[in-house]
Amino acid sequence: MSPVDTERFRSLLREERERIANEIDFLQEENPGSVEDETGEETHYDQHPADAATATHDRELDYTIEESAEDTLRQIDAALARLDAGTYGRCRVCGREIGQERLEARPWTDLCIDDARKLSR
Repeated sequence: MSPVDTERFRSLLREERERIANEIDFLQEENPGSVEDETGEETHYDQHPADAATATHDRELDYTIEESAEDTLRQIDAALARLDAGTYGRCRVCGREIGQERLEARPWTDLCIDDARKLSR
């Protein structure tokens, strides 16, 4: 396998990190308060239960998206640290090189495809 183009992947990771950070900022700006703030739980007498349920569902969905994005940011930061340490592109389980196609698809991955499949079972 040819050596990993670390500068190219560093650039890809930084761009993806910025995109995801902007996505998180947008979600936080769109939903600055709590679910109770949005649904007005204190004045629930004038709100239809379906409206409150929809708002709660939408907010929970946003929280899930934000949590997933924050997890990806942590993975990107770890990948950038591996680039600095010279261990980027190696599987953390078996130590083998991670395939180029896998790195192209998920540049923040720290698992080869075989170990990723094993862990997902």
